[in-house]
Amino acid sequence: MSITNKIWKDDKELYAIAKSELFVALVGDILDTLGYQHQFLPPNIKPLNTDFILIGRAMPVLEADVFEESVKDTKNPMMKKPFGIMFEALDDLKEDEVYICSGSSPRYALWGGLMSTRAMKLKAAGAVLHGYSRDTNEVLNLNFPTFSYGGYAQDQGPRGKVIDYRVPIEIEGTRINPGDIIYGDRDGVVVVPKEVEVKAFTGAIEKARGEQLVKKALENGMSTVDAYNKFGIM
Repeated sequence: MSITNKIWKDDKELYAIAKSELFVALVGDILDTLGYQHQFLPPNIKPLNTDFILIGRAMPVLEADVFEESVKDTKNPMMKKPFGIMFEALDDLKEDEVYICSGSSPRYALWGGLMSTRAMKLKAAGAVLHGYSRDTNEVLNLNFPTFSYGGYAQDQGPRGKVIDYRVPIEIEGTRINPGDIIYGDRDGVVVVPKEVEVKAFTGAIEKARGEQLVKKALENGMSTVDAYNKFGIM
């Protein structure tokens, strides 16, 4: 499908359609039919609020475990810097981007309230953490879409550092490249690669609109067999 055949004119229109007409499962179903069958992040990455919906372009962040906040006798200057380049990564967020990070062990929080405040100022779409977040009440009060293992207060400072950003990362075998679309709701988070995003979302939109016809037919008494035979979806 060529780019000129898109149902939407730009990212903002696509995101509005996704939030009003779609849900993550639909997009995942279409990715399966396109041969992309390993695009869901693990099920323990959940929204802090089940009403959170997140969609935007990936800004991947690479984390690493450390065992001191600042190491003096080191061969690597990064080890002297608390948090590594986490603040630089956060400040580099663009409008409608998703801060998505991986690489660390789940023994400390990767995101919190102050980070959410800064991300909101930059008009970021949300955060997805391969690990825990903290300051849960603050994040919920800010209503900033955050997906993580849940709340855990232990600080990243002496335990982890950001070592790079806008680089490819993986979360349990699912690869995330800069600019891929990250789409999440209460049923999970799916990664839509750039090279297939038009087909994936076009197929999901067409399926969603077709399912409304099926729903109406079922409400009017049509059998599931007849509905499937007529519409080809169920």
